[in-house]
Amino acid sequence: MAAPPRHPTFLARRSYRRRRLVDLGRLLPFAGLFLCGLPMLWAPPEDHARDLAATGLYLFGVWGGLIAVAAFLARTVGAGLDEDGEGPGR
Repeated sequence: MAAPPRHPTFLARRSYRRRRLVDLGRLLPFAGLFLCGLPMLWAPPEDHARDLAATGLYLFGVWGGLIAVAAFLARTVGAGLDEDGEGPGR
């Protein structure tokens, strides 16, 4: 007769989601680097110069989006830590 496992096979759902959000936060700088470098790959039309206004608006939009995603992640992960009683000092 086999003994039951001493630890659960799966993580708790709340803990698992919090860890995935932290992982997303770790990937955010790489996503930002890719999205900010993307305009360099855009080829200008054959008879026109590169449209700097559209590129500038795109970069500010990416920048604002990254700030919004980082704020959402910080609030979500921070709220999860407070509910579980796991603070930075514990």
